[in-house]
Amino acid sequence: KASTALNAEMSKSVPFLLNPPKTDGLIGSVGFDPISFSENFDIKWLQESEIKHGRVAMLAAAGFMVQQFVNFPMYADMHVDDSNMAPTAVGISAMLQIVCAAGVEEWRTNKGKVTMETMFEDSDRVPGDFGFDPMGQLKGKSEAEIADMKLKEIKNGRLAMLAIGGMIHHNFIFGEPLF
Repeated sequence: KASTALNAEMSKSVPFLLNPPKTDGLIGSVGFDPISFSENFDIKWLQESEIKHGRVAMLAAAGFMVQQFVNFPMYADMHVDDSNMAPTAVGISAMLQIVCAAGVEEWRTNKGKVTMETMFEDSDRVPGDFGFDPMGQLKGKSEAEIADMKLKEIKNGRLAMLAIGGMIHHNFIFGEPLF
């Protein structure tokens, strides 16, 4: 009947769309899935993808700003104020080293299971949890405190993804450094 659609739960973030049911209960979920990725892809893979991209974006945003002011002495002749020009300054081999190192780390942390179909064969594997906590941020914390820390990481990662995109486009559009 037509009335069943009227009784459906609507998304908190996009109130004119239906709430994606597979995202319910996930840390950081606000019902945002306008293209229905959660219906077509493994939700754990999507979670891990968001966490990894957020972590990389947090590092990238910090690095994008810092490199304008900090130089290693051995690279002083390669300094560029516009971070978008950094790949040109260091060359393709340095960029390929970063890509290859990322691939090796992906392979290592996932024990060779790098496809969406195989990455979460172990049902106990938690997205984004690689057992890396060198400062002991999660030791002695309750489940609620851990969930709060994870929520903060996801929100900061989402903000960083927008921030790095904005910084890159600022430099493209205005042709000048951020500061």
